Amino acid sequence: MTDILGLSTIVTLYQAGNGIYEHFDKVLLLDEGKQIFYGPQKDAVPFMEGLGFMRDPGSNRGDFLTGVTVPTERVIAPGYEDKFPRTADQIRAAYEQSHIKPRMLEEAQNYPTSKEAADNTTVFKEMVARESTGVCQKGPPSQLASPLKQYQLIWGDKATLLMKQGATVVQALLGGSLFYSAPDNSVGLFLKGGALFFSILYNALIALSEVTDSFTGRPILAKHRAFALYHPAAICIAQIAADFPILLFQVTHFGLILYFMVGLKTTAAAFFTYLATNFMTAMSMTAFFRFVGAAFPTFDAATKVSGLSIVALFVYMGYMIVKPVMHPWFVWIFWINPMAYGFEALLGNEFHDQVIPCYGPNLIPSGPGYMAEGGQSCAGVIGAIPGATSLTGDEYLAALSFSHSHIWRNFGIICAWWVLFVALTIVFTSRWKLLGEGGRNLLIPRELQHKSKHLLQIKDEEAQPTEKSVRTGSDTSGSSFGNDLLRNKSIFTWKNLTYTVKTPEGDRILLNNVQGYVKPGMLGALMGSSGAGKTTLLDVLAQRKTAGTIHGSVLVDGRPLPISFQRSAGYVEQLDIHEPYATVREALEFSALLRQPRDTPTEEKLRYVDTIVDLLELNDLEHTLIGRPGAGLSVEQRKRLTIGVELVAKPSILIFLDEPTSGLDGQAAYNTVRFLRKLAEAGQAILVTIHQPSAQLFAQFDKLLLLAAGGKTVYFGDIGQNANAVKEYFGRHGAPCPPEVNPAEYIIDVVSANDRLDWNQVWLKSPEHDSLSKELDSMVAEAAVQPAAANDDPHEFATSLWTQTKLVTHRMNISLFRNTEYLNNKFAMHISLALLNGFTFWKIGDSVVDLQQNLFTVFNFIFVAPGVISQLQPLFIDRRDIYEAREKKSKMYHWAPFVTGLIVSEFPYLLVCALLYYVCWYFTSGLPTSGEHAGSVFFVAVMYECLYTGIGQMIAAYTPNAVFASLVNPLVITTLVSFCGVMVPYSQIVAFWRYWMYYLDPFNYLMSSMLVFTTWDRSVHCKPEELAVFDPAPNQTCGEYLNVYQHGMGVGSNLLNPDDTLRCRVCQYTTGGDYLRTLNLREEHYGWRNAGIVVVFVVGIYGLVFLMMKLRTKATKKAKD
Repeated sequence: MTDILGLSTIVTLYQAGNGIYEHFDKVLLLDEGKQIFYGPQKDAVPFMEGLGFMRDPGSNRGDFLTGVTVPTERVIAPGYEDKFPRTADQIRAAYEQSHIKPRMLEEAQNYPTSKEAADNTTVFKEMVARESTGVCQKGPPSQLASPLKQYQLIWGDKATLLMKQGATVVQALLGGSLFYSAPDNSVGLFLKGGALFFSILYNALIALSEVTDSFTGRPILAKHRAFALYHPAAICIAQIAADFPILLFQVTHFGLILYFMVGLKTTAAAFFTYLATNFMTAMSMTAFFRFVGAAFPTFDAATKVSGLSIVALFVYMGYMIVKPVMHPWFVWIFWINPMAYGFEALLGNEFHDQVIPCYGPNLIPSGPGYMAEGGQSCAGVIGAIPGATSLTGDEYLAALSFSHSHIWRNFGIICAWWVLFVALTIVFTSRWKLLGEGGRNLLIPRELQHKSKHLLQIKDEEAQPTEKSVRTGSDTSGSSFGNDLLRNKSIFTWKNLTYTVKTPEGDRILLNNVQGYVKPGMLGALMGSSGAGKTTLLDVLAQRKTAGTIHGSVLVDGRPLPISFQRSAGYVEQLDIHEPYATVREALEFSALLRQPRDTPTEEKLRYVDTIVDLLELNDLEHTLIGRPGAGLSVEQRKRLTIGVELVAKPSILIFLDEPTSGLDGQAAYNTVRFLRKLAEAGQAILVTIHQPSAQLFAQFDKLLLLAAGGKTVYFGDIGQNANAVKEYFGRHGAPCPPEVNPAEYIIDVVSANDRLDWNQVWLKSPEHDSLSKELDSMVAEAAVQPAAANDDPHEFATSLWTQTKLVTHRMNISLFRNTEYLNNKFAMHISLALLNGFTFWKIGDSVVDLQQNLFTVFNFIFVAPGVISQLQPLFIDRRDIYEAREKKSKMYHWAPFVTGLIVSEFPYLLVCALLYYVCWYFTSGLPTSGEHAGSVFFVAVMYECLYTGIGQMIAAYTPNAVFASLVNPLVITTLVSFCGVMVPYSQIVAFWRYWMYYLDPFNYLMSSMLVFTTWDRSVHCKPEELAVFDPAPNQTCGEYLNVYQHGMGVGSNLLNPDDTLRCRVCQYTTGGDYLRTLNLREEHYGWRNAGIVVVFVVGIYGLVFLMMKLRTKATKKAKD
């Protein structure tokens, strides 16, 4: 690419092989930030050799060059022991005195005056002008590629797409059946208004998942922006291009189902106005939450804002609290609310030119004998004129401060909000930074920061001593290791091992009759080209596969693997997965306490941790947090910790390592393998997968198992001094290794080449294969008659279930305590939502409207859940992924203590959250302050914190990722909200749902218990406009006229002037209990009865968390003979 396009390419490489190294023209070598060489690549090695550094034949030139800066790697040629340059300054001085530097300076000085430089400068200036916006290309190519990429991403995650559309269909059916065939009277007025509110709310809750989705893809998009692949506007335009068809389809099938099931206005104009308004509102809310996700650097901060925003926006839509009674300090939310404009447009579209007769409880008096004209009046219907028995839709709209004429004005305003949110998303997306762009920092636990400031002054590990003499501290001998480490005594063998998985094309063999062994003191290398099955073999041997079929024998000391094998064998993952809020020492102690045998004293386990800390040189890091990539431990430090976590378990059989040098530079890779060599010398049995190691690394291993494509064995045996055994084998079969070539790279290239020689067949016919088979049979036979070297521990886990629960819960508590951003945002969200609720329903009075406000302020408490659930689920899933990726496979602890720890660790903060919300909300809204009422409400509030947290954890326990969980949330929450008896009172719920769904809804019991505690004893005093005013029948007083009504359908109504013969004035309710009876709350004791049922639901929901986790937990596969 450099030659064809005429580019100037600068590359940094880790562990570059000779084949890669030779492609470069120049080499720049740095040490301690100082340039010690710059010149042609062919001159670099001779220059260093001339200074007295000796290169082993076949070693990588790149590793040799970096090795001269590392005392433990470099080799000094005989005769140069006293005169080779020991410091970076001395090497640089030698370079400056060489003939290479003047030549490089001459090239640099002559090039600017050459014709080639002038031509290239002109081209470069044109490119800079074209790229001044930070984008490689403008115009159609970028704009077309981004939408295509967005569609590919959506299609690649079909499960999430189908989940969103499927949930929408289900929710539309539930909503349609809930509001089914709403009548065209005052009862239907509330039902239709609720259905339209539901239409806006559900699509907004679905859009809430955009916040989670924004952080899922942010690192990749930030990297693309750093590479100037496209302008941030391109990805935003691509998202819009994907939104249009997907949201149009989503809103259309949602609307088709809901609209006609509810029985809304059946005209084409009304239906398409409904669809257009709903679609544009959904687009606007999707853009809004995408903007929130883009505007904040952390997920916790974004969820805090999004959780507060969604509640504020739907409270101030005009449904829960109508615009005329909104308090002035928050009415501005209505004016900046796209959902409010959409709701007004939908109501105007539905009720314009409608005549709405009052019916049932809204018509006083009603029933047999009360049909005389002038003897009835509407009550409890906003906009109804006293004495009238019906009202027009426009009167109703006017009472809400809405108007039919605002429909298309509002549509335009919603479009304007959408444009603004898209523009803000583009602005904030363009400011994203790459993770770790600001540099790596060590993290100190919050409880240690005030007394451990010296930990922040840890010397940078890359700093080298001024005098570069060989260090002896790192070269601890194997014997000294043996004094501290547990020596393995078991022989691990596998023979005729085959692993098959099912694919759409049929069975696929990933491992084909592989055999080999690992014994104490042996460091084995498992190599092969990419896709040859190295990691697959390691997983099969370690019993970590949960799918497929395994055939063959895997034995320890000639016996089947014991039940304790997975925890008795160490397994170092390629990915360094750790609890980010644990310190280095805590991670090591956690592994030691849970995986060492239960009869080992705790003090002895902790002393062994000290030993491993010393051996891995983690002393300066033991009290720092592990953190995440980009903040916390470096790659090499995390790798050392990963190895340490396995070593402190005292693996009694062997240690598996999956590519421990990947992602490390040459020095770090050499240090890692050198440490493994010392472990093997101390008696450990180690099997390592490694990809194209340098000659120095390759020389550290004793045995090699080489795999070809399809998991077929190519070689198993000794490597030999300078890899002579491997070279002799391949040379004998027609593939001699050239002297200056790295044998590890060469043999992989040979077996990967598409030539006529089948290296698997060569191996099967070789004497080495026959010798290995006989050796395996002999090993197994001899070991089978001897006592087992490994303890036959009958326990699957090293510790008891109670010990596991204590240790896991303690770790969860510590981690959550240190996660200050999560906790602070959780507390802030509760305080903000409580104050919003309290000041929205400020000092509720005792009128009929106030009864509804009492209902809605309690109902509003429910909606603390969406934001908090969206915040806690990614944390739950992150911890679950850590458990499933490493701790479960190591049999560190059972899944039940894991779930217990996650649940119990939240309890203290749930209590704090309930208290914060309660204090900020209960007294500002003017609810009863007596101890009996206030204490009861607080108890239910605590139970609700547990209830919705359990619901969120239940969803997170089984869903594959956080985005998928965020799509399930609206389905669950809106279903529970819909059937709790608020949006549709009990008496109006369709019979199909009324007798089972209503009673299975925990929100029903939550709402009813709080309403009884806050409302039952209240006296109701109607405002003048709330009274039903009418004349009684001739020659009757108001009391005589209403006698039958007040003992029948009007039980609980309050007649203010029973002795008058004109203008009877009736208030719908006398006490709050009369109002609650219309909600199916017939007795005061329902309060504590239903509170108790909430407790039962809390226990049941937490039980479902355990069940969902159990369903995810699959047994690992074992080999079958």
